[in-house]
Amino acid sequence: MRKWVIILAVVILAGGGFYLWFSSSSSEPSTPLTAPTVSQAGASAQTFTIDSSSSTATFTIGETLRGSPTTVEGTTDQVAGQVSLDPSDPPTAQIGTIKVNARTLTTAESQRNNSIRRFILSTDQYEFIEFTPTKIEGLPASIDVGSSFSFTVTGDLTIKDTTKSVTFDVTATLVSDSQIEGTATTSVTRSEFGITIPSVPFVADVSEDVGLELDFVATAG
Repeated sequence: MRKWVIILAVVILAGGGFYLWFSSSSSEPSTPLTAPTVSQAGASAQTFTIDSSSSTATFTIGETLRGSPTTVEGTTDQVAGQVSLDPSDPPTAQIGTIKVNARTLTTAESQRNNSIRRFILSTDQYEFIEFTPTKIEGLPASIDVGSSFSFTVTGDLTIKDTTKSVTFDVTATLVSDSQIEGTATTSVTRSEFGITIPSVPFVADVSEDVGLELDFVATAG
């Protein structure tokens, strides 16, 4: 009898883990994503708006799944933001708040997506991840069409109800007078944003470090 009680307890506990993993939450945006208006850099500056159809926000994190180390990648094209830039005077550039709809982040497994939305990022309550720049450093004195340039952007990153200062490394190219392409990357730790991972039977370990990347195309007009 005692043996069966133990087996039943194990099944109930494991079932709780599977419930966390398989439970679903809305993956649909509650409202269309729009770019917050950026401050104008100057009379000659153009406003470049991120084109979500050609841009992606991505996170990467390591985990041990069913005994095998793997890198999980989650991505979405639901990203919005603006840049005000005068190529003849880049140090005056302004970058507006970058918004990502966390509900729409997807990985290779639907069960993981459900867990991320419902329990890890609580996207019914905290739909958006936001980055508000406070400092831009390293921009060149001028930028010619076709040239690439690198710089850093420091700002306030808000995930759920926690805001921390982080710095992104950015490499961009002025493709034309009306288009900028680039990549911004940084790394954060889960614990500093209060992000915990639910206990799931077949996930043994999840990394503390999380890589964040924004691949963007921004157009003027």
